[in-house]
Amino acid sequence: MSQDDDDRAGTPVGRRIVLGVLALGAAGVAFGARVQKSTDGVLAAIGSKDPTGLTGLLPGGGGFRFYSVASSVPHRSAADYRLTVDGLVDKPGTYTLAQLQAMPRTRLVRDVQCVTGWRVPQTAFAGVLLADLLTAAGVQPGATALRFSCFDGVYSESLTLEQARRPDMLVAYEMRDEPVSAAHGGPVRLYAAPMYFYKSAKWLSGITVTDHVTPGYWEDRGYDVDGWVGRSNGRDDHPTS
Repeated sequence: MSQDDDDRAGTPVGRRIVLGVLALGAAGVAFGARVQKSTDGVLAAIGSKDPTGLTGLLPGGGGFRFYSVASSVPHRSAADYRLTVDGLVDKPGTYTLAQLQAMPRTRLVRDVQCVTGWRVPQTAFAGVLLADLLTAAGVQPGATALRFSCFDGVYSESLTLEQARRPDMLVAYEMRDEPVSAAHGGPVRLYAAPMYFYKSAKWLSGITVTDHVTPGYWEDRGYDVDGWVGRSNGRDDHPTS
């Protein structure tokens, strides 16, 4: 998903990976929803090594491909989750999930578009406007960008301050009107609606306001820093913004 778009680099697909994915698909046909419910972690692990997107063929995937650059799917319970906002702000703070849920809620329904070409139309995300968190923190003069860190210990992302203040940038705790699952980056993830999905960092744990843009994980590996759908990477002709 947002974490891994290996097929842009043309990574070769191993025979064992393909056979393993097809085997899981066959198991899904036999056991249906029960298999899907019990294999979220397996889906994510395979996705990290599967540039074909064949994981999307597994039952219950809903059109999403499950990618991760970490070795496993990290987990935080609702009680244990914390989001830190710091850097060039007057009032740095740490939010629990309950505190985020108590803030004004915004719900967006947009197409999700991956830079590799797959799309999931009209997907609902809900949470706190990133702009509201910035207002609460009090952004200091000289700040121009945000850096996002994740509790998988690997992934990172970035936005300019102007981008972050748009009304379609969310710190999301709901997806499809349900809590964001661990495989989908929960309990809280970034949702950058007008951008390719690699910008929507999963397992969000930190927002640092800075005076310069620091390229994120995949941007260090050749992806565009400004990941506007239809206006960057040259992979899509149907902008969602």
